[in-house]
Amino acid sequence: MEEGRKDIYKPDARETKVQIVKFFLFSVSAGIIETLSFTLFKLITPWSYWPCYLIALILSVLWNFTLNREFTFKSANNVPLAMFQVFCFYCVFTPASTWWGNALTQRAGWNDYLVLFFTMGINLATEFLYDRFFVYRTSMNTNKRAKKSVEKEGGKND
Repeated sequence: MEEGRKDIYKPDARETKVQIVKFFLFSVSAGIIETLSFTLFKLITPWSYWPCYLIALILSVLWNFTLNREFTFKSANNVPLAMFQVFCFYCVFTPASTWWGNALTQRAGWNDYLVLFFTMGINLATEFLYDRFFVYRTSMNTNKRAKKSVEKEGGKND
């Protein structure tokens, strides 16, 4: 197993900055999906914060996972495994964020949208780190898009 570790792609500082920008932009699009679906549930249902948040979060996670896997980290790794690893992240993040969201909105009287945006910011930062250093650590730039890019550049990243 150690033998294969020699071939792990390590992005340079410039590429890491590009990953951060892409991750941020895709997360903004996921945030729009989360906000719109959260708003829709708040408007058309009598539900409290947590069920609206939970469903909206799931929709945004699926969107964000798909885009970041393909375009930010350019990973060809096992999709079910990567999805499971992201699922594990959300097994911790979702209960915690649902708890603090409910506590802040129901007990402390904070505005639902203030809590939602605060939570999105925490999610963005922690998930980028988790994805970059755990989920895609050994599979960055392994998909067809990345290989095509390397071929165009004449093998610069080899």
